[in-house]
Formats: sequence, C-alpha cells, structure tokens
Amino acid sequence: MGIGFLGAIIVGGLAGWIASMIMKADTGIILNIGLGIVGAVILNLILSVFGIYAADAWVPQLIVGLIGACLLIFVWRRVRS
Repeated sequence: MGIGFLGAIIVGGLAGWIASMIMKADTGIILNIGLGIVGAVILNLILSVFGIYAADAWVPQLIVGLIGACLLIFVWRRVRS
C-alpha cells in the first residue's frame, strides 16, 4: 500500500530536517524535503540490490530517508571540496 504522496512529503521533510541537524547543513524546508525523499529512494535502491526492503510504513521509511539524506549531504560535501 505504501505511505502515499503526502506521507512521502511529510516523511521526507522530517528525514531531511533531522539529517540537516545531524550533518550540520544549512538547508531550507524545500531542500530538506528533497533530501529526505531522494535519499530514501536512493538508499531503497541500494538496499534492494542486497535483497533488503524497508517496509512501506512511516518509521522504516523515515529511517531509510534519514540515512539516505545524510549520505547525500556527505557525498555533496566531498564533491564540492
């Protein structure tokens, strides 16, 4: 069933916001949502290669989005420097 479009925005926003606090990144709300959603998509793709699937629920997707957003911020910093 999934979390839906609105749920993805909410979870993505939370994941991106928490990731920006953890990584001490100065990002706005729109970039937080984007980081969380894109981070969740990318990490879900990486995990699926290894046969690991996060449940289509809020908490697992929040965790995957958070880790994915932190990875995106880390990679972005490495590319820029």
